[in-house]
Amino acid sequence: MDALNQTRVTEFVFLGLTDKWILEVLLFVAFSATYVLTLWGNILIMVTIVFNAHLHTPMYFFLSNLSFIDICHASVTVPKMLEGLLLERKTISFDNCITQLFFLHLFACAEIFLLTIMAYDRYVAICTPLHYPNVMNIRVCVQLVFALWLGGTVHSLVQTFLTIRLPYCGPNIIDSYFCDVPPVIKLACTDTYLTGMLIVSNSGAISLTCFLALVTSYTVILISLRKQSAEGRRKALSTCSAHFTVVALFFGPCIFIYTRPDTSFSLDKVVSVFYTVITPLLNPLIYSLRNEKVKSAMKQLTERQVFFMKSCTWWS
Repeated sequence: MDALNQTRVTEFVFLGLTDKWILEVLLFVAFSATYVLTLWGNILIMVTIVFNAHLHTPMYFFLSNLSFIDICHASVTVPKMLEGLLLERKTISFDNCITQLFFLHLFACAEIFLLTIMAYDRYVAICTPLHYPNVMNIRVCVQLVFALWLGGTVHSLVQTFLTIRLPYCGPNIIDSYFCDVPPVIKLACTDTYLTGMLIVSNSGAISLTCFLALVTSYTVILISLRKQSAEGRRKALSTCSAHFTVVALFFGPCIFIYTRPDTSFSLDKVVSVFYTVITPLLNPLIYSLRNEKVKSAMKQLTERQVFFMKSCTWWS
């Protein structure tokens, strides 16, 4: 027992996505391209919203925050995963693992809260349009964004504290490509049943509660659309369908991973890749392709950039 107490894990070893070298090279190329496109697409949306006065509304304010969170969320796991695909031994120090775990839950929880706020924004805009300017003014929007970051920080601190309070003195192999609470606490040198249940309760309660709030909001919206004109229904459905698609893509993996007890499935890695790599790329694609205002603003921004570059060339 004394030997166990004096021994502390200083690093973890990832098993990664595969042990086949050729497949690792192909995945490196594919995920590198995906990450670059994720950064480019989300930065483009943020720049478009900032430089177009017509998009300075609550909905696009929240959308720019979503793009920022997607960049952060992908950047927590993808660079380390890409590094691991090039190395035979994929390791991470204990402190870096805990740091990665903290920011993963911070950005994931912030996105859950933000998607819920965006659903509420659409509910107010469609169901009570006359009250919308007063209910969703800039002060309220800033307060809601502050609240979601505060809530995400509290959630992440709880998850991190429950993880680091456990003793880690033996196995250090994580069957994944990044540090997350479920695979890390499996390596603790003690019974983790109670801790696991607390973690599942915390993450599961947030995911399920927000998802039910989202479903309720969209149900009320769909019912209220019957009273609107055909053009009004078309615009509302276009915006809401894009948002609900993002919700389904993000909440599906979250609920699959974080609302079940300490069990592993063969699909876990596939779901994790979709949740950490693919979803941050799909969000800007979904919003830009299905939103005429965003597409028009991007076109104007591109034309302005081309004009500026031509002017610089002419003067030089």
